[in-house]
Amino acid sequence: MDVDYLIVGSGLSALVFGALSAKAGSKVIMLEAHQYPGGFGHTFPMGKHYKFNAQLHYVWNCGEGETVNKVLKKLELDKQVTFESFDPEGFDHMRMPGYQLDIPYDTDLLLARLWALFPDHVKQCTAFIDEVRRTADGLEVLSGDERYRNIFKNFSQTVTAFNNIRSTLQQVFDKHRLPLEAQTLLALQWPDFLLPPNQLSFCAWVLLFTGYQRGAYYPTLHFEHVINSLAKTIEDNGGQIVYKTHVEKFIVENNRVLGVEASDLNTQEAARYEAKCTICNMDPKKAAHLIGIEKFSLKLRRQLDYAYSPSNFMAYCSVKDINLQDYGFGRWNIFHTSNPDLNAAFDAMYNQHDYSAPSFAISTPGFLTDDHSDRPEGQQIIEFLTVADYQYFKDLKASDSRAYRKRKRGILDNIIDIVEDNYIPDFREYLAYKNTGSPTTNENFCWCPQGNSYGSAMTPGYFNLCRLNHNSSLKGLYFCNASSGYAGFAGTFWTGAKLYQNLTGERIL
Repeated sequence: MDVDYLIVGSGLSALVFGALSAKAGSKVIMLEAHQYPGGFGHTFPMGKHYKFNAQLHYVWNCGEGETVNKVLKKLELDKQVTFESFDPEGFDHMRMPGYQLDIPYDTDLLLARLWALFPDHVKQCTAFIDEVRRTADGLEVLSGDERYRNIFKNFSQTVTAFNNIRSTLQQVFDKHRLPLEAQTLLALQWPDFLLPPNQLSFCAWVLLFTGYQRGAYYPTLHFEHVINSLAKTIEDNGGQIVYKTHVEKFIVENNRVLGVEASDLNTQEAARYEAKCTICNMDPKKAAHLIGIEKFSLKLRRQLDYAYSPSNFMAYCSVKDINLQDYGFGRWNIFHTSNPDLNAAFDAMYNQHDYSAPSFAISTPGFLTDDHSDRPEGQQIIEFLTVADYQYFKDLKASDSRAYRKRKRGILDNIIDIVEDNYIPDFREYLAYKNTGSPTTNENFCWCPQGNSYGSAMTPGYFNLCRLNHNSSLKGLYFCNASSGYAGFAGTFWTGAKLYQNLTGERIL
Protein backbone atom coordinates (compact mmCIF):
# COMPACT_ATOMS: atom_id res chain seq x y z
CA MET A 1 0.00 0.00 0.00
CA ASP A 2 2.03 2.95 -1.28
CA VAL A 3 -0.74 5.59 -1.29
CA ASP A 4 -0.57 7.84 1.75
CA TYR A 5 -3.94 9.56 1.43
CA LEU A 6 -7.04 8.45 -0.45
CA ILE A 7 -9.34 11.49 -0.50
CA VAL A 8 -13.03 10.88 -1.17
CA GLY A 9 -14.43 14.06 -2.72
CA SER A 10 -12.81 17.22 -4.06
CA GLY A 11 -14.53 19.94 -2.06
CA LEU A 12 -12.46 22.92 -1.01
CA SER A 13 -11.31 21.49 2.34
CA ALA A 14 -10.21 18.29 0.56
CA LEU A 15 -8.35 20.24 -2.12
CA VAL A 16 -6.51 22.23 0.56
CA PHE A 17 -5.56 19.08 2.46
CA GLY A 18 -4.59 17.27 -0.74
CA ALA A 19 -2.50 20.16 -2.05
CA LEU A 20 -0.63 20.55 1.25
CA SER A 21 -0.02 16.80 1.47
CA ALA A 22 1.13 16.39 -2.15
CA LYS A 23 3.37 19.45 -1.86
CA ALA A 24 4.98 17.88 1.22
CA GLY A 25 5.78 14.70 -0.71
CA SER A 26 2.89 12.42 0.24
CA LYS A 27 1.25 10.28 -2.42
CA VAL A 28 -2.35 11.43 -2.90
CA ILE A 29 -5.28 10.01 -4.87
CA MET A 30 -8.53 11.98 -4.94
CA LEU A 31 -11.86 10.56 -6.16
CA GLU A 32 -14.57 12.94 -7.40
CA ALA A 33 -18.02 11.96 -8.66
CA HIS A 34 -18.45 15.24 -10.55
CA GLN A 35 -16.60 16.25 -13.71
CA TYR A 36 -15.31 19.38 -11.94
CA PRO A 37 -13.36 19.78 -8.69
CA GLY A 38 -14.36 22.10 -5.88
CA GLY A 39 -17.77 21.03 -4.57
CA PHE A 40 -19.76 24.23 -4.02
CA GLY A 41 -16.62 26.10 -5.03
CA HIS A 42 -16.66 24.79 -8.59
CA THR A 43 -17.48 26.91 -11.61
CA PHE A 44 -19.80 25.65 -14.32
CA PRO A 45 -20.56 26.80 -17.89
CA MET A 46 -24.05 27.94 -18.84
CA GLY A 47 -24.99 28.29 -22.46
CA LYS A 48 -22.14 29.07 -24.84
CA HIS A 49 -20.83 32.26 -23.28
CA TYR A 50 -21.38 32.24 -19.50
CA LYS A 51 -19.63 30.81 -16.47
CA PHE A 52 -21.01 30.96 -12.94
CA ASN A 53 -19.70 29.88 -9.59
CA ALA A 54 -21.88 27.66 -7.42
CA GLN A 55 -23.10 30.01 -4.69
CA LEU A 56 -19.83 31.65 -3.57
CA HIS A 57 -19.92 35.42 -3.84
CA TYR A 58 -17.50 36.85 -1.31
CA VAL A 59 -15.07 35.49 1.22
CA TRP A 60 -13.06 36.49 4.28
CA ASN A 61 -9.85 35.54 6.14
CA CYS A 62 -7.80 36.21 2.97
CA GLY A 63 -5.72 39.12 4.28
CA GLU A 64 -2.00 39.04 5.00
CA GLY A 65 -1.28 36.55 7.78
CA GLU A 66 -4.81 35.14 7.85
CA THR A 67 -5.82 31.52 7.20
CA VAL A 68 -6.23 31.55 3.42
CA ASN A 69 -3.08 33.62 2.95
CA LYS A 70 -1.02 31.30 5.19
CA VAL A 71 -2.14 28.23 3.26
CA LEU A 72 -1.44 29.81 -0.12
CA LYS A 73 2.02 30.90 1.04
CA LYS A 74 2.77 27.36 2.17
CA LEU A 75 1.74 26.14 -1.29
CA GLU A 76 3.70 28.95 -3.01
CA LEU A 77 0.47 30.16 -4.59
CA ASP A 78 0.10 33.49 -2.79
CA LYS A 79 1.47 35.47 -5.75
CA GLN A 80 -0.64 33.52 -8.24
CA VAL A 81 -3.92 33.33 -6.32
CA THR A 82 -4.82 36.83 -5.15
CA PHE A 83 -7.95 38.60 -3.94
CA GLU A 84 -9.61 41.97 -4.37
CA SER A 85 -11.17 43.84 -1.47
CA PHE A 86 -14.77 44.94 -1.36
CA ASP A 87 -15.41 48.59 -0.52
CA PRO A 88 -14.09 49.16 3.05
CA GLU A 89 -16.69 51.90 3.54
CA GLY A 90 -19.52 49.44 2.89
CA PHE A 91 -18.99 45.85 1.77
CA ASP A 92 -22.60 44.91 2.56
CA HIS A 93 -25.41 47.32 1.71
CA MET A 94 -28.48 46.52 3.82
CA ARG A 95 -31.78 47.76 2.36
CA MET A 96 -35.31 47.68 3.77
CA PRO A 97 -38.32 50.04 3.54
CA GLY A 98 -37.40 53.31 5.25
CA TYR A 99 -33.88 52.26 6.27
CA GLN A 100 -30.50 51.57 4.77
CA LEU A 101 -27.15 50.74 6.34
CA ASP A 102 -23.77 50.15 4.71
CA ILE A 103 -21.60 47.82 6.83
CA PRO A 104 -17.98 49.11 6.88
CA TYR A 105 -14.74 47.44 7.96
CA ASP A 106 -14.36 49.96 10.79
CA THR A 107 -16.47 49.03 13.83
CA ASP A 108 -16.48 52.56 15.26
CA LEU A 109 -17.84 53.85 11.94
CA LEU A 110 -20.53 51.14 12.06
CA LEU A 111 -21.50 52.31 15.54
CA ALA A 112 -21.68 55.91 14.39
CA ARG A 113 -24.02 54.91 11.57
CA LEU A 114 -26.21 52.92 13.95
CA TRP A 115 -26.36 55.86 16.38
CA ALA A 116 -27.45 58.17 13.55
CA LEU A 117 -30.23 55.77 12.54
CA PHE A 118 -31.35 54.99 16.09
CA PRO A 119 -30.55 58.02 18.29
CA ASP A 120 -32.92 56.77 21.03
CA HIS A 121 -31.10 53.44 21.26
CA VAL A 122 -27.43 54.45 21.41
CA LYS A 123 -26.75 52.50 24.62
CA GLN A 124 -28.42 49.36 23.28
CA CYS A 125 -26.51 49.46 19.97
CA THR A 126 -23.22 50.12 21.77
CA ALA A 127 -23.73 47.28 24.24
CA PHE A 128 -24.63 44.84 21.46
CA ILE A 129 -21.58 45.68 19.33
CA ASP A 130 -19.39 45.45 22.44
CA GLU A 131 -20.72 41.95 23.09
CA VAL A 132 -19.98 41.05 19.47
CA ARG A 133 -16.37 42.23 19.88
CA ARG A 134 -15.84 40.35 23.15
CA THR A 135 -17.44 37.18 21.79
CA ALA A 136 -15.22 37.30 18.69
CA ASP A 137 -12.11 37.65 20.85
CA GLY A 138 -13.25 34.80 23.10
CA LEU A 139 -14.00 32.49 20.18
CA GLU A 140 -10.50 33.06 18.86
CA VAL A 141 -9.13 31.85 22.21
CA LEU A 142 -11.47 28.84 22.39
CA SER A 143 -10.61 27.67 18.87
CA GLY A 144 -6.84 28.20 19.20
CA ASP A 145 -4.23 25.52 19.80
CA GLU A 146 -3.00 27.23 22.97
CA ARG A 147 -6.44 28.01 24.37
CA TYR A 148 -5.76 26.73 27.88
CA ARG A 149 -2.80 29.06 28.26
CA ASN A 150 -4.64 32.01 26.69
CA ILE A 151 -7.94 31.65 28.56
CA PHE A 152 -6.66 33.43 31.65
CA LYS A 153 -5.06 36.20 29.60
CA ASN A 154 -8.44 36.85 27.98
CA PHE A 155 -10.71 35.58 30.71
CA SER A 156 -13.58 38.06 30.31
CA GLN A 157 -13.79 37.61 26.53
CA THR A 158 -13.58 33.82 26.83
CA VAL A 159 -16.37 33.72 29.41
CA THR A 160 -18.53 35.92 27.15
CA ALA A 161 -17.99 33.58 24.19
CA PHE A 162 -18.59 30.47 26.29
CA ASN A 163 -21.82 31.90 27.69
CA ASN A 164 -23.02 32.66 24.16
CA ILE A 165 -22.28 29.24 22.66
CA ARG A 166 -25.88 28.11 23.18
CA SER A 167 -27.47 31.43 22.18
CA THR A 168 -29.25 32.33 18.98
CA LEU A 169 -28.69 35.71 17.37
CA GLN A 170 -32.27 36.61 18.27
CA GLN A 171 -31.68 35.91 21.95
CA VAL A 172 -28.75 38.31 22.04
CA PHE A 173 -30.75 40.92 20.13
CA ASP A 174 -33.51 40.58 22.74
CA LYS A 175 -31.03 40.70 25.61
CA HIS A 176 -29.88 44.14 24.47
CA ARG A 177 -33.39 45.28 23.49
CA LEU A 178 -32.39 46.38 20.02
CA PRO A 179 -35.26 47.84 17.98
CA LEU A 180 -36.54 45.52 15.27
CA GLU A 181 -35.21 47.73 12.47
CA ALA A 182 -31.68 47.65 13.93
CA GLN A 183 -31.89 43.88 14.27
CA THR A 184 -32.94 43.56 10.65
CA LEU A 185 -30.16 45.78 9.30
CA LEU A 186 -27.49 43.91 11.27
CA ALA A 187 -28.81 40.44 10.38
CA LEU A 188 -29.84 41.12 6.80
CA GLN A 189 -26.94 39.08 5.42
CA TRP A 190 -28.88 36.04 6.68
CA PRO A 191 -28.79 34.44 3.19
CA ASP A 192 -25.10 33.76 3.93
CA PHE A 193 -26.31 31.32 6.61
CA LEU A 194 -29.76 30.49 5.21
CA LEU A 195 -31.10 30.77 8.76
CA PRO A 196 -33.11 33.53 10.44
CA PRO A 197 -32.03 35.21 13.71
CA ASN A 198 -34.25 33.01 15.91
CA GLN A 199 -32.48 29.86 14.65
CA LEU A 200 -28.97 31.05 13.81
CA SER A 201 -26.12 30.50 16.26
CA PHE A 202 -24.98 33.86 17.62
CA CYS A 203 -21.37 32.63 17.60
CA ALA A 204 -21.61 31.54 13.95
CA TRP A 205 -22.96 34.98 13.06
CA VAL A 206 -20.19 36.70 15.05
CA LEU A 207 -17.45 34.73 13.30
CA LEU A 208 -18.74 35.68 9.87
CA PHE A 209 -19.71 39.28 10.68
CA THR A 210 -16.39 40.16 12.31
CA GLY A 211 -14.50 38.09 9.74
CA TYR A 212 -15.89 40.21 6.92
CA GLN A 213 -15.14 43.35 8.89
CA ARG A 214 -11.46 42.36 8.85
CA GLY A 215 -11.74 42.17 5.07
CA ALA A 216 -14.27 40.97 2.49
CA TYR A 217 -12.74 39.66 -0.74
CA TYR A 218 -13.34 38.26 -4.20
CA PRO A 219 -10.70 36.31 -6.18
CA THR A 220 -8.85 38.43 -8.74
CA LEU A 221 -9.36 35.74 -11.38
CA HIS A 222 -12.67 34.32 -10.09
CA PHE A 223 -13.16 31.23 -7.94
CA GLU A 224 -12.40 28.89 -10.84
CA HIS A 225 -8.76 30.01 -10.72
CA VAL A 226 -8.54 29.27 -6.98
CA ILE A 227 -9.96 25.76 -7.38
CA ASN A 228 -7.89 24.93 -10.46
CA SER A 229 -4.70 26.17 -8.79
CA LEU A 230 -5.23 23.83 -5.83
CA ALA A 231 -6.08 20.91 -8.12
CA LYS A 232 -3.02 21.62 -10.27
CA THR A 233 -0.80 21.65 -7.19
CA ILE A 234 -1.96 18.14 -6.36
CA GLU A 235 -1.31 16.87 -9.89
CA ASP A 236 1.98 18.75 -10.32
CA ASN A 237 3.29 17.06 -7.18
CA GLY A 238 2.52 13.52 -8.23
CA GLY A 239 -1.06 13.33 -7.02
CA GLN A 240 -3.99 12.06 -9.03
CA ILE A 241 -7.57 13.30 -9.28
CA VAL A 242 -9.96 10.72 -10.72
CA TYR A 243 -13.19 12.33 -11.92
CA LYS A 244 -16.62 10.81 -12.63
CA THR A 245 -15.91 8.17 -10.00
CA HIS A 246 -18.59 7.28 -7.48
CA VAL A 247 -17.76 5.63 -4.16
CA GLU A 248 -20.04 2.66 -3.58
CA LYS A 249 -18.54 1.14 -0.44
CA PHE A 250 -15.91 1.71 2.23
CA ILE A 251 -13.63 -1.24 2.90
CA VAL A 252 -13.49 -1.89 6.66
CA GLU A 253 -11.54 -4.63 8.44
CA ASN A 254 -10.97 -4.90 12.20
CA ASN A 255 -12.26 -1.39 12.88
CA ARG A 256 -9.90 0.08 10.26
CA VAL A 257 -10.89 1.68 6.96
CA LEU A 258 -8.57 0.37 4.26
CA GLY A 259 -10.05 2.22 1.31
CA VAL A 260 -13.11 2.20 -0.94
CA GLU A 261 -14.77 0.43 -3.82
CA ALA A 262 -15.84 2.85 -6.55
CA SER A 263 -17.36 2.79 -10.01
CA ASP A 264 -16.57 4.81 -13.13
CA LEU A 265 -19.74 6.75 -13.96
CA ASN A 266 -18.96 6.60 -17.68
CA THR A 267 -18.04 2.93 -18.08
CA GLN A 268 -19.64 1.50 -14.89
CA GLU A 269 -16.39 -0.38 -14.28
CA ALA A 270 -15.61 -1.04 -10.61
CA ALA A 271 -12.25 -0.42 -8.99
CA ARG A 272 -10.73 -0.78 -5.53
CA TYR A 273 -8.65 2.02 -4.01
CA GLU A 274 -6.63 1.57 -0.82
CA ALA A 275 -4.36 3.86 1.19
CA LYS A 276 -2.75 4.25 4.59
CA CYS A 277 -5.39 6.85 5.45
CA THR A 278 -8.77 7.63 3.92
CA ILE A 279 -9.81 11.29 4.05
CA CYS A 280 -13.59 11.63 3.81
CA ASN A 281 -14.74 14.83 2.15
CA MET A 282 -18.11 13.20 1.55
CA ASP A 283 -20.82 14.29 3.96
CA PRO A 284 -19.85 12.53 7.24
CA LYS A 285 -23.36 11.37 8.07
CA LYS A 286 -23.85 9.95 4.57
CA ALA A 287 -20.45 8.22 4.75
CA ALA A 288 -21.15 6.83 8.21
CA HIS A 289 -24.38 5.20 7.07
CA LEU A 290 -22.60 3.83 4.01
CA ILE A 291 -19.98 2.29 6.30
CA GLY A 292 -22.51 1.20 8.93
CA ILE A 293 -23.38 3.58 11.72
CA GLU A 294 -23.07 0.79 14.28
CA LYS A 295 -19.31 0.66 13.65
CA PHE A 296 -18.82 4.10 15.19
CA SER A 297 -18.54 4.96 18.86
CA LEU A 298 -21.59 6.21 20.77
CA LYS A 299 -20.05 9.68 20.97
CA LEU A 300 -19.57 9.79 17.19
CA ARG A 301 -23.10 8.55 16.59
CA ARG A 302 -24.42 11.46 18.62
CA GLN A 303 -22.20 13.93 16.77
CA LEU A 304 -23.27 12.48 13.42
CA ASP A 305 -26.94 12.93 14.26
CA TYR A 306 -27.09 16.47 12.91
CA ALA A 307 -29.71 18.26 10.85
CA TYR A 308 -28.63 19.52 7.45
CA SER A 309 -28.52 23.21 6.73
CA PRO A 310 -31.34 24.65 4.65
CA SER A 311 -30.80 25.00 0.94
CA ASN A 312 -31.18 27.90 -1.46
CA PHE A 313 -32.71 29.28 -4.60
CA MET A 314 -30.23 30.88 -7.03
CA ALA A 315 -30.78 33.00 -10.10
CA TYR A 316 -27.82 33.48 -12.45
CA CYS A 317 -28.34 36.45 -14.75
CA SER A 318 -26.52 38.79 -17.11
CA VAL A 319 -27.59 42.21 -18.37
CA LYS A 320 -26.63 44.31 -21.38
CA ASP A 321 -27.13 47.89 -22.58
CA ILE A 322 -26.94 49.09 -18.99
CA ASN A 323 -24.26 49.94 -16.42
CA LEU A 324 -25.30 48.58 -13.03
CA GLN A 325 -23.02 51.11 -11.36
CA ASP A 326 -25.46 53.83 -12.36
CA TYR A 327 -28.11 52.16 -10.19
CA GLY A 328 -26.24 51.76 -6.91
CA PHE A 329 -24.29 48.56 -7.58
CA GLY A 330 -20.53 48.25 -7.18
CA ARG A 331 -17.85 46.68 -4.97
CA TRP A 332 -20.39 45.43 -2.48
CA ASN A 333 -23.31 43.05 -2.05
CA ILE A 334 -26.87 44.27 -1.57
CA PHE A 335 -29.22 42.54 0.86
CA HIS A 336 -32.89 43.43 0.51
CA THR A 337 -35.98 42.67 2.52
CA SER A 338 -39.52 43.91 2.14
CA ASN A 339 -40.50 42.42 5.50
CA PRO A 340 -38.61 43.97 8.46
CA ASP A 341 -39.20 40.81 10.51
CA LEU A 342 -36.57 38.41 9.15
CA ASN A 343 -37.91 35.50 11.18
CA ALA A 344 -41.32 35.94 9.55
CA ALA A 345 -39.75 36.45 6.12
CA PHE A 346 -37.81 33.19 6.46
CA ASP A 347 -40.89 31.33 7.67
CA ALA A 348 -42.93 32.58 4.72
CA MET A 349 -40.40 31.41 2.13
CA TYR A 350 -39.02 28.25 3.73
CA ASN A 351 -42.05 26.80 5.51
CA GLN A 352 -45.00 28.34 3.65
CA HIS A 353 -43.27 28.53 0.24
CA ASP A 354 -44.59 32.06 -0.15
CA TYR A 355 -42.23 34.27 -2.16
CA SER A 356 -44.59 37.18 -2.68
CA ALA A 357 -42.30 39.43 -0.58
CA PRO A 358 -38.89 37.73 -0.69
CA SER A 359 -35.82 38.67 1.32
CA PHE A 360 -32.71 38.06 -0.80
CA ALA A 361 -29.08 38.87 -1.63
CA ILE A 362 -27.78 40.51 -4.82
CA SER A 363 -24.22 39.91 -6.02
CA THR A 364 -22.37 41.71 -8.84
CA PRO A 365 -18.91 40.08 -8.93
CA GLY A 366 -17.82 41.85 -12.12
CA PHE A 367 -17.09 45.03 -10.19
CA LEU A 368 -14.34 43.22 -8.25
CA THR A 369 -12.21 41.88 -11.09
CA ASP A 370 -10.93 42.97 -14.47
CA ASP A 371 -11.28 39.39 -15.71
CA HIS A 372 -14.52 39.39 -17.70
CA SER A 373 -14.12 35.94 -19.22
CA ASP A 374 -17.29 34.78 -17.48
CA ARG A 375 -19.65 36.62 -19.83
CA PRO A 376 -19.79 38.23 -23.31
CA GLU A 377 -18.22 41.63 -23.81
CA GLY A 378 -20.51 44.48 -22.85
CA GLN A 379 -22.54 42.46 -20.35
CA GLN A 380 -22.53 42.35 -16.54
CA ILE A 381 -23.30 39.46 -14.22
CA ILE A 382 -25.94 39.88 -11.52
CA GLU A 383 -27.00 37.04 -9.23
CA PHE A 384 -29.80 36.60 -6.68
CA LEU A 385 -29.92 34.24 -3.70
CA THR A 386 -32.54 33.31 -1.13
CA VAL A 387 -33.62 30.32 0.94
CA ALA A 388 -35.59 27.32 -0.35
CA ASP A 389 -37.04 24.14 1.15
CA TYR A 390 -35.52 21.00 -0.36
CA GLN A 391 -38.47 18.67 0.19
CA TYR A 392 -40.93 21.08 -1.40
CA PHE A 393 -38.88 21.44 -4.59
CA LYS A 394 -38.02 17.74 -4.71
CA ASP A 395 -41.67 16.70 -4.48
CA LEU A 396 -42.74 19.33 -7.02
CA LYS A 397 -40.09 18.26 -9.50
CA ALA A 398 -40.98 14.58 -9.10
CA SER A 399 -44.72 15.13 -9.48
CA ASP A 400 -44.80 17.81 -12.20
CA SER A 401 -41.62 19.00 -13.89
CA ARG A 402 -43.46 21.77 -15.74
CA ALA A 403 -44.87 23.12 -12.48
CA TYR A 404 -41.38 22.92 -10.98
CA ARG A 405 -39.91 25.05 -13.76
CA LYS A 406 -42.84 27.47 -13.58
CA ARG A 407 -42.35 27.83 -9.83
CA LYS A 408 -38.70 28.74 -10.26
CA ARG A 409 -39.61 31.31 -12.91
CA GLY A 410 -42.26 32.73 -10.59
CA ILE A 411 -39.80 33.23 -7.74
CA LEU A 412 -37.39 35.04 -10.05
CA ASP A 413 -40.26 37.18 -11.36
CA ASN A 414 -41.11 38.22 -7.79
CA ILE A 415 -37.47 39.17 -7.15
CA ILE A 416 -37.31 41.12 -10.42
CA ASP A 417 -40.48 42.99 -9.49
CA ILE A 418 -38.75 44.20 -6.32
CA VAL A 419 -35.58 45.08 -8.28
CA GLU A 420 -37.65 47.16 -10.70
CA ASP A 421 -39.52 48.91 -7.88
CA ASN A 422 -36.45 49.70 -5.78
CA TYR A 423 -33.29 49.64 -7.91
CA ILE A 424 -33.54 49.39 -11.72
CA PRO A 425 -36.71 50.47 -13.54
CA ASP A 426 -37.56 48.18 -16.48
CA PHE A 427 -34.87 45.70 -15.36
CA ARG A 428 -36.41 42.92 -17.47
CA GLU A 429 -35.64 44.82 -20.66
CA TYR A 430 -31.91 44.58 -19.98
CA LEU A 431 -31.74 40.86 -19.18
CA ALA A 432 -29.56 39.04 -21.69
CA TYR A 433 -29.47 35.72 -19.84
CA LYS A 434 -31.20 34.14 -16.86
CA ASN A 435 -31.19 30.71 -15.29
CA THR A 436 -32.29 29.39 -11.93
CA GLY A 437 -31.25 26.66 -9.53
CA SER A 438 -33.15 25.04 -6.66
CA PRO A 439 -32.15 22.67 -3.83
CA THR A 440 -32.48 19.73 -6.22
CA THR A 441 -29.93 21.45 -8.47
CA ASN A 442 -27.51 21.53 -5.54
CA GLU A 443 -28.12 17.86 -4.84
CA ASN A 444 -27.65 16.83 -8.48
CA PHE A 445 -24.54 18.87 -9.23
CA CYS A 446 -22.82 19.20 -5.85
CA TRP A 447 -23.76 15.79 -4.41
CA CYS A 448 -24.95 17.36 -1.15
CA PRO A 449 -27.63 15.44 0.78
CA GLN A 450 -31.00 17.22 0.76
CA GLY A 451 -29.42 20.00 -1.30
CA ASN A 452 -27.85 21.43 1.87
CA SER A 453 -25.56 24.42 1.41
CA TYR A 454 -23.38 24.21 4.53
CA GLY A 455 -23.41 20.65 5.81
CA SER A 456 -24.86 20.68 9.32
CA ALA A 457 -27.19 23.54 10.19
CA MET A 458 -25.55 26.48 11.96
CA THR A 459 -27.89 26.43 14.92
CA PRO A 460 -26.56 26.51 18.51
CA GLY A 461 -27.36 22.81 18.79
CA TYR A 462 -24.83 21.91 16.12
CA PHE A 463 -22.47 24.88 16.04
CA ASN A 464 -20.75 24.40 19.39
CA LEU A 465 -17.55 23.19 21.06
CA CYS A 466 -18.74 19.56 21.06
CA ARG A 467 -19.49 19.38 17.34
CA LEU A 468 -17.99 16.79 15.02
CA ASN A 469 -14.30 17.19 14.11
CA HIS A 470 -11.83 15.20 11.98
CA ASN A 471 -11.80 12.17 14.30
CA SER A 472 -14.05 9.33 13.15
CA SER A 473 -13.46 6.69 15.89
CA LEU A 474 -12.42 4.28 13.11
CA LYS A 475 -8.73 3.76 12.42
CA GLY A 476 -7.46 5.15 9.14
CA LEU A 477 -10.54 7.33 8.50
CA TYR A 478 -10.64 11.10 8.97
CA PHE A 479 -13.44 13.52 8.19
CA CYS A 480 -12.63 16.66 6.18
CA ASN A 481 -15.88 18.45 5.44
CA ALA A 482 -17.90 21.53 6.39
CA SER A 483 -19.81 19.44 8.94
CA SER A 484 -16.58 18.32 10.60
CA GLY A 485 -15.03 21.76 10.56
CA TYR A 486 -16.45 25.06 9.43
CA ALA A 487 -18.50 25.98 6.39
CA GLY A 488 -17.77 28.59 3.75
CA PHE A 489 -14.62 29.42 1.81
CA ALA A 490 -12.46 30.50 4.76
CA GLY A 491 -13.91 27.81 6.99
CA THR A 492 -13.13 24.98 4.60
CA PHE A 493 -9.62 26.33 3.99
CA TRP A 494 -9.14 26.18 7.77
CA THR A 495 -10.66 22.67 7.99
CA GLY A 496 -8.33 21.21 5.34
CA ALA A 497 -5.23 22.93 6.73
CA LYS A 498 -6.12 21.99 10.31
CA LEU A 499 -6.42 18.31 9.38
CA TYR A 500 -3.06 18.43 7.60
CA GLN A 501 -1.57 20.06 10.67
CA ASN A 502 -3.07 17.43 13.02
CA LEU A 503 -1.89 14.47 10.93
CA THR A 504 1.63 15.73 10.20
CA GLY A 505 2.43 17.87 13.23
CA GLU A 506 3.57 20.65 10.93
CA ARG A 507 2.34 24.04 12.11
CA ILE A 508 0.72 26.24 9.45
CA LEU A 509 -2.06 28.16 11.18
